Amino acid sequence: MTNSTRHVPVMLQRCLDMLAPALAEPGAVVVDCTLGLGGHSEALLATFPAARLIALDRDPAALKLAGDRLAPYGERATLVHAVYDELPEVLDRLGTPRVQGVLFDLGVSSMQLDEADRGFAYAQDAPLDMRMDQTTGISAADVLNTYAPGELVRILRSYGEEKQAKRIVEAVVRERAKEPFTNSARLVELIRDALPQAAKRTGGNPAKRTFQALRIEVNGELASVERAVPAAVKALAVGGRIAVLSYHSLEDRLVKQVFAAGAANTAPAGLPVVPERYQPRLRLLTRGAELPTEEEVAENRRAAPARLRGAERIRENVEDTA
Repeated sequence: MTNSTRHVPVMLQRCLDMLAPALAEPGAVVVDCTLGLGGHSEALLATFPAARLIALDRDPAALKLAGDRLAPYGERATLVHAVYDELPEVLDRLGTPRVQGVLFDLGVSSMQLDEADRGFAYAQDAPLDMRMDQTTGISAADVLNTYAPGELVRILRSYGEEKQAKRIVEAVVRERAKEPFTNSARLVELIRDALPQAAKRTGGNPAKRTFQALRIEVNGELASVERAVPAAVKALAVGGRIAVLSYHSLEDRLVKQVFAAGAANTAPAGLPVVPERYQPRLRLLTRGAELPTEEEVAENRRAAPARLRGAERIRENVEDTA
């Protein structure tokens, strides 16, 4: 299976259209903060022949596959092994303080879901790993086997929005005392047994929320988003644009807050003239979050939960020009 057949980029044309006004000029730089298998990056390079790409990914396997895919574009593409919240350091290292476009496609990549031994998918038995970068950090098994019960409940409730978190954690604690968790099938079975019948009848696979929560914890995803999106906005040149694809409400809420803050007039009430430092820095490009079309979801079921938000940089920060 080739990269292009195994991976259908989500809301691709809408992302290209959103970024297009910022990427037409020669010398424009666009950053794909979540390279994955390179579907969005390849389309950006093909659509905007005058643009240069900087692409980040924490997964060495993804970088290798995407590198092969983007090789025809030569020096126009610079691939970097980094988490997206390391964007300021990456741009500084490359001598590129300002960019014209930024794209985030958050969440877990198609490759990570499809590779059984990565442990992201609850539908097949695999080692409970879930690290996007398998060279570093703790695994999902480590979290299950070593975290205090109260911390596990917090993670499942906060990151998985799991209403039955306490039941599931009580079962996990009982079972890990007998034998540590190593594989996903045992955890899926435990969750099925722990949930009341009513909870198993709604919302798809009952393990979905727990797996999401573990993945977010293992990879520090929300903390990374919280740092990365404001950093990306700061890196935009005036006229630059950012597009962010989120796949669950927690990510989308963080993006919405950053964009709303940037688009707000922060002047105290009653000022006859609003000073420059209080003027909005961003113009929102979406009314709320845009959703994929029915046709796209029919073609690519992984697009179903996607939420797209975009913004344009319309003014420098005062401190940036001081």
